[in-house]
Amino acid sequence: MLPAFLLARLKGVPSVTASKPLVAKGFLSIEPSVGNLLYLTARAIDARQVVEFGTSFGISSIYLAAAMRDNGGRFIGSEIEASKVAVARRNLDEAGLSPFSEVREGDAMRTLGDLVAPVDLVFLDGWKDLYLPVLELLKPKLRKGSVVLADNILFPPGFRKTMAHYVAYTNDPRNGFQSTTLRLGAGIEYSVFDG
Repeated sequence: MLPAFLLARLKGVPSVTASKPLVAKGFLSIEPSVGNLLYLTARAIDARQVVEFGTSFGISSIYLAAAMRDNGGRFIGSEIEASKVAVARRNLDEAGLSPFSEVREGDAMRTLGDLVAPVDLVFLDGWKDLYLPVLELLKPKLRKGSVVLADNILFPPGFRKTMAHYVAYTNDPRNGFQSTTLRLGAGIEYSVFDG
């Protein structure tokens, strides 16, 4: 699949579009340092409902669901690839975190639409061009002090242009956020909702 990605890039196909087949089947995971950030942030803000866009195989979900176990809350993930959903659910079950978690299969714009407020923490790690639409969907459910973390802000370099609009949005105080970019893993945009 990597040669197909490189060929598409040589033909001028945008990185986000060219990477879709690779991402759909590939094992992509956060670094442990990012997992620790997710867990510690959820614990620090006493999150009770955590939402993840782009659950994939559930590695980041384990950190988030563990925080929900320890806080007495609930983790809800969303993943469009059916094969990844099955693996994510199995991984959460094997980690003993199924009672504190749910992975919804399908388009996040539908699967996350019925969440009940408040959402205390959001982790965005799905299709990069959907970060802002998913954030807009969830924004009415955020409480003052909710944290939104977005992955792949700095790497791969081809995503930077795609992510620039998201970073500009969360850094504009008129949109209700205070935000900073953390040079951790592939780059995390760490945003706090001011309401």
